[in-house]
Amino acid sequence: MVKRVLMVAFHFPPLRGSSGIQRALKFVQYLPALGWQPLLLSAHPRAYVNQGPDQLAEIPPEAVVKRAFALDSGRHLAWRGRYLGCTAWPDRFVSWCLGAVPAGLSLLRKYRPQVIWSTYPIASATLIGYLLHKLSGLPWVVDFRDPMTDEFYPRDPKVRAIQRWIERKAVHNAALVVCTTPSAVVTYTTRYPQLPRQRFTVLENGYDEENFRSAGALAVTPAAGRPFTLVHSGIIYPSERDPVPLFRALSELKASGAVSASQLQIVLRATAHDDYVGRLLAEHGIADLVSLAPPVPYHAALAEMLTVDGLLLLQASNCNHQIPAKLYEYLRARRPIMALTDAAGDTAATLRAAGVDTIAPLDDSAGIKQGLLHFLQLARAGQAPLPSPAAVAAASRQARTAELARLLDSVLPQSLALPATASSTEKV
Repeated sequence: MVKRVLMVAFHFPPLRGSSGIQRALKFVQYLPALGWQPLLLSAHPRAYVNQGPDQLAEIPPEAVVKRAFALDSGRHLAWRGRYLGCTAWPDRFVSWCLGAVPAGLSLLRKYRPQVIWSTYPIASATLIGYLLHKLSGLPWVVDFRDPMTDEFYPRDPKVRAIQRWIERKAVHNAALVVCTTPSAVVTYTTRYPQLPRQRFTVLENGYDEENFRSAGALAVTPAAGRPFTLVHSGIIYPSERDPVPLFRALSELKASGAVSASQLQIVLRATAHDDYVGRLLAEHGIADLVSLAPPVPYHAALAEMLTVDGLLLLQASNCNHQIPAKLYEYLRARRPIMALTDAAGDTAATLRAAGVDTIAPLDDSAGIKQGLLHFLQLARAGQAPLPSPAAVAAASRQARTAELARLLDSVLPQSLALPATASSTEKV
């Protein structure tokens, strides 16, 4: 008997620019060797704002991939830049449900999978997983890369209520709820104390060794004599990764002569909020210290991590129960890391466990000034702490996929927990 899992994931190639792509993509790559054939149900590429072909080749040729009808309400249903709020409940991709549920039922009938898996932070993916679970009766593994709701998240009370309803349905109906951090598990077991603790488990994000090998071939040795370069790779959220205290600290350091553009350059790669961040740079008078860089293909971004002088991480205290997926790529790059985050959060705990303690609070300009100067002193002297090889090895995507395979096996009736013997192919 072939063991099959129907996987519902919005973030999947050809989408670019989201670290969440790697979680579903690498599970699809590595599950077959562990006895599971994935059936990937994703969205039509028209729903993606930023897309490109650079990771399509990483989808295994034997993978079953179905891309269902989906629109982006913010682009496809807008008139003069405005659209009805109800067309984006629970998110702008709710139309995906109209295509994904019939497409998912078709996959269920054709391939007879034993388990359904869905991954958030697109709430519609969790809703699709719930509907397919109810229609099929199959065990459902709910993957929460981030918690769906918090006291003030989402900000819109109506959206928050809808997502809290989906969240309740998910945790009450799931055979297993998978979180990416220990604190997220605490959040859910506290919020739903009537549910068994063993329903919730941790499966962290990671990095892919094959991708880093490919990136190594693209890496270019930096020019001698250039300023110390610190790179932040990925989205800068105005709240969850608020850069204002950092920019204030840099402005004060520049005014005092402690740093200059000839000594330090900070590159913000693919912020997704360039207009907002650019205005802040101009307001603080640090556009010569900090530059905005466009998105690049994934392997090129990894190559930059491998060769840059240092890597910058931003994570606010309101995300203490979350860990940016790129942190694991930073660990694998084994370059000096300057982390601006709350010392009490899971991000800081993961860094300290890996041997990295160059950490300062994101919301404290004075602390940032002190921490950044200390970091630069260590890095320039070649004494900045680097992640331990053991911590890096434990975070590989292959190791994480082996954990997922064990979790999938655990929700099967004992009579069905047999090794796989065959596979099928279909691309749509």
